[in-house]
Amino acid sequence: MCRPASSAASAAPKRQFGAYAPLCRRIAPTDARIITDMGREIADEYAQLRDSYQTPKHPIVLAHGLLGFAELKLAGSYLPSISYWRGIKDALSANRAEVITASVPPSGSIEKRAAKLAADIEAQAKGKSVNIIAHSMGGLDARYMISQLQPASVDVKSLTTVSTPHHGSSFADYLIDAIGPNYLPRLYAAWEQATGWEPGAFAELTTRYMSDEFIPKTPDDPTVRYFSYGAMVRHRPPLLSPFRFAHRLIKEREGPNDGLVSVESSKWGTYKGTLVGVNHLDLINWSNRLRFTAQRLMGHPPSFNAVAFYLDIGEMLSKEGL
Repeated sequence: MCRPASSAASAAPKRQFGAYAPLCRRIAPTDARIITDMGREIADEYAQLRDSYQTPKHPIVLAHGLLGFAELKLAGSYLPSISYWRGIKDALSANRAEVITASVPPSGSIEKRAAKLAADIEAQAKGKSVNIIAHSMGGLDARYMISQLQPASVDVKSLTTVSTPHHGSSFADYLIDAIGPNYLPRLYAAWEQATGWEPGAFAELTTRYMSDEFIPKTPDDPTVRYFSYGAMVRHRPPLLSPFRFAHRLIKEREGPNDGLVSVESSKWGTYKGTLVGVNHLDLINWSNRLRFTAQRLMGHPPSFNAVAFYLDIGEMLSKEGL
């Protein structure tokens, strides 16, 4: 498990963070024979909801990933809104947790997403300390906000990341390299024109950017507790899965992964374990219902319930005094 080391806080008014000093080396890209330290393998611990869960004392901030949103309305009041945190926010709230959902630029740069994250927390937390739970790129936004923006009105007690590409993604490397520097500017322009979204995120998810720019300049805050989870699918995704190609490529270069983020890249701070048989969208309860129905008919009920997982994170935070 890689754990970033942190130095003691300085007596100066501005917080001084410890430099990143990994205690183990990342595995260099090789092939599918990579051996990965999976940490605690979590196969079916979250298959079923328990009767009760402890609730953390500080509000929970849910920070979404790339191309994400808090709530999406496609037809005004005519159709129900779509939640990124499908059933998760409601379950946490029903368990008496105060929940804040941030909404940052879907494909904006980490810096811009982090600034919006800080603004959302300030507006909704109203001075209360918070625990952040972040999926995917949301973990990078939160780390940047804590380390580089250091908003005086935002007090983060903990950051729990779920399949966040802390060391970048070799799939992002592949896409950027395949497109090439001559075509990237016009592709970015076309993306922004078609979606209205600034495309700064894509180049910042590469392994090169993370190792050369982000990690050295974004040390951990010694006053914040950092936890992380990774995930991996058991078998190669089916032919029509959106993760099929990315999973194979990442497996060859980094090892086990959830279709978009490898287990190795997911590790930061205290690594709580690897969710087995779970893909990147299962983690936010956007599971393929047809797949789950087929599994039940074959006598293999789903082994992962995202709602149970996030309720358990809340209980973990509570037990940590957070």
